[in-house]
Amino acid sequence: MQTQFNIHEAKSHLSRLIEQVEAGGEAVIARAGKPVVRLVLVGEAPQRRVLGRLEGCFKLPDEQAPPIPETPVDFIDAVEGR
Repeated sequence: MQTQFNIHEAKSHLSRLIEQVEAGGEAVIARAGKPVVRLVLVGEAPQRRVLGRLEGCFKLPDEQAPPIPETPVDFIDAVEGR
């Protein structure tokens, strides 16, 4: 259910608007009859990133590894064993 309120009504009845949105509805706030803002329920907060999550997943080449080829063609040739 979507209901439109003007700004003054929205300020006066903010608690009711929030309850309506929490119940699965939607509220639109209008200025001079023109819709400006839509209130919707916020979803789950994203999970926080964990530093070091990929630790041990990658191995850096040792110092004796051959240098990375300079051009894309040379790189492809090296990967393909040419």
